[in-house]
This record gives sequence, C-alpha cells and structure tokens, in this order.
Amino acid sequence: MSTSPHVKDCAHFRAEGLRIGGERIRTDRSLDVLNPFTGERVGTVAMASLAHVRRAMDIAHAYQSTLSRYERSAILNRAAALLRERTAEASDLITRESGLSKKDSVYEIGRVADVLGFGATEALRDDGQVFSCDLTPHGKRRKVLTTREPLLGVITAITPFNHPMNQVAHKVVPAVATNNRMVLKPSEKVPLSALYFADLLYEAGLPPEMLQVVTGDPREIADELLTHPHVDLITFTGGVSIGKYIAHKAGYRRIVLELGGNDPLIVMDDADLDKASDLAVQGSYKNSGQRCTAVKRMLVHEAVRARFTELVVEKTRAWRFGDPMDSGTDMGCVIDEAAARHFERVVDEAVAQGARLLVGNRREGALYSPTVLDQVRPEMTVVREETFGPVSPIIGFRDIDEAIAISNGTAFGLSSGLCTNRMDDITRFAKELKVGTVNLWEVPGYRIELTPFGGIKDSGLGYKEGVQEAMKSFTNCKTFTMPW
Repeated sequence: MSTSPHVKDCAHFRAEGLRIGGERIRTDRSLDVLNPFTGERVGTVAMASLAHVRRAMDIAHAYQSTLSRYERSAILNRAAALLRERTAEASDLITRESGLSKKDSVYEIGRVADVLGFGATEALRDDGQVFSCDLTPHGKRRKVLTTREPLLGVITAITPFNHPMNQVAHKVVPAVATNNRMVLKPSEKVPLSALYFADLLYEAGLPPEMLQVVTGDPREIADELLTHPHVDLITFTGGVSIGKYIAHKAGYRRIVLELGGNDPLIVMDDADLDKASDLAVQGSYKNSGQRCTAVKRMLVHEAVRARFTELVVEKTRAWRFGDPMDSGTDMGCVIDEAAARHFERVVDEAVAQGARLLVGNRREGALYSPTVLDQVRPEMTVVREETFGPVSPIIGFRDIDEAIAISNGTAFGLSSGLCTNRMDDITRFAKELKVGTVNLWEVPGYRIELTPFGGIKDSGLGYKEGVQEAMKSFTNCKTFTMPW
C-alpha cells in the first residue's frame, strides 16, 4: 500500500520481502510499517498473495526434517547467543515499529532469548513414558512405550502486535524443537521483528523450509492459512472475535487459541499497600498496558481503598511516559492513534457514568497517559470489556465473597494477582477464581517462558502455551508395545 507523501522514512528503514523456501520474495504490492510515536515510515513488507501462501504450504509439507535433538538444540542455542549479542539492534527495531519503550523492548529481547534457551533444553529431553502391563489380572507381561512425533502436516501460526518478537518466539521455538514445519503470519502492524527473528534462526542453521513467513493483509490471505489442506494445526494469539472465527473456519484441525484477558489485582484489607500499589502500576503500565495479562481491574477492600488509591495515583504521576527511544522513559505510546482514542472514549464514558478521574486520560496521537479511575462499577465498559491499554480502574468490595464474584463476573478467565497474607483467603481464591493462573504477591502476568500459560472461557480453549505445553500440542503421541 503506498504511503502518504508527507510520511518520512526513518534512518533505519527496512524494505523486506516474504521468506519462502529460503528466498526473499518481493511482490508488486507492499505494506508500510509506521512508527506510531513519530509517524515515520520504519519500513515496508511485501504483501503475499494466495499463490504465495500456497507455495509456502507446499514447500513446508514436502519437507521432512531429519534434524537430531542435538542439532535442533544447537540451532536454538546459537540463535539465543546471536540475539543476546544484538540486543540493542533488535530492541531498537521493536521500539521503532511498536512504540514500546526501550525498557520494555530490551526486556522483551531477554524473554525471547529465554524462550530459545528453554526450547534448546526441551529439545534434548525425551519425554517418552514406559508403562508395565501386568498391573491387573487381565494384564500381560508387556511394556507400553510412548514417543512424540512431529505433526504430519504444517502448522499455521498467527501472532499479534503487542509483543512483536516474543509472541513469535512462543510459536516458532516449540515448532523447531519438535522438528515441525511452520508458516507464520505476523501482525501487519509489527512484521519487521518477526522477519528479524526468522533471519536469526536461518543464520543459526535452521533449514528455511521449517519456517516460512508470509506478510500482508489478513483479509486476503488469512482464510487460506486456516483452511489449506496441508494445515494440521493453527496456533493463534489475539482477540476473541478473531479467535472464534478461526475456531469456526478450522474444521477438523487442531487449534490452540490464546485470546484476551480482563485480569484483576485483588487487594485484601491485610495487604502491604506499598507493595500492592507497586504491583498495580507495574501491572497496568508495563508494555503500555498492551498485555493480555495486564492488570485491567484493581479490586480493593473498602477498608484500605482510600489509602491504596492515594498510593496508586502518586506512583502513576511518577511513571515517565513519552519518547519510546529515550532510555529514561518508563512507557512509550500504544500501537496506533485509533487505540489511544478508544481508551479515551471508554474512560470518558466511565466518568459520565459516575467514575472519578484521578489522573491521566491525556492523549496526543498514539501517546496516551497512564490513567487512574476510582469509583468504578463492574458494569462499566472500561472493566466489563478488555481495555488493552494503560488504564487503572479501581473497584471497591466489602468481603471476599464479593471480590470473588466481581472477579469471576466477566467473560474472560486468564490470570489474576492476589495481595493478602491470610492462608484461608489464599486457599479460597486459588480454588474459586475462574482463571488459568493465580499469582500470590505478583502481577497477573508473572510466569517464566517454560511454564504452562493460558486461560478458560473467552480467554482461550484451555490448551496451554509455554515451551513445554506448546511442544506437547505440536506433536502426536505414538505408543509401541512389546513383550517384557
């Protein structure tokens, strides 16, 4: 798509092609990638046609990897080492195309390197099992051995904008570790980081047939990525409506959907409020609030709500936001001006319905200030739906029963954070919160890249991500029995 004559190219402009069968393919049409903070054109990527997608699928399907566990592990370890050496360059790219602060993009590079490292380790681990069969009167003197094999077909991976490289790594690394073949379509808003990551793996020795990248307009190519006969599995991270569309279109295929969240931080009346308010602001504003596991709701016991709110406002005012490339900036902008305008609208609506704006709700282009709202009610749009930005709505509750009811009273069920020291309350929350994760004295988003991650209800189908779980999803279990 041609750019406006008023849009300037940045000094680090990148013109990228598709990655198909080891070739970099330019096409007649391209998509502009704009820096959401400056408006500069960061680069262009080729727009794939249906023919390009079909070619990538044919190449992937025809290729059968013979890489040993050691070879796969070595490729992933080399890629991790290369990425760590290039942290400044790679994080600059993420910041330029997404508007995330350098603090956030450098942290993301560390996470991506962790994904690669965990994938390298897990590639070496034989997770087969052995079962004796003479366990009952009906058993025989035999053994059952299990092994995991790559899928027969191709994996389609579709990734979102909010973690431009780490979301890609969480699809690609488990596929490499299990000897699968993948066709990746990254978000059209942040495709450059995905291409950078693919090139890093090629440099580390990955056969290009195992990972191919098609970029372009999802309205043109998405259905082919979902319904092509070579596709065995679709893994998607993104919004609920698109996830449900994928589930409808996928037919008789395996699907792994990691969708939205509406995650609470629950603060009980015995909580250390200084520590709880630190978690609240970090969980709300890191990554510009654009995380499915960001703190979307602060549920606070009425006995401590006033003091907690004062601390959150004080720490929000100290949170530096602005130029993402400034190393002192805590928070950059959001993905585009349309997103910032949406946050402004839902906050204005909440205020009109009786919420109290304590700080923030200032917008300049895609830059949206950290925002705190008090006297929020659960039925307000700002907390009923997922607000995917740096907004901190505070909701009071009277007791643990009400806290659990409010927390569970949305369509989502991804993660939660809990601030209390009472073991009886901790046990109740752990059992009764309808979510995939409960973190005690941590933000809802806390995890490591290895561990299971995912939600229930509209947050996903219950299949988990995280390197170990993704590797299980990306393989078929075969059993072999023998006399013993």
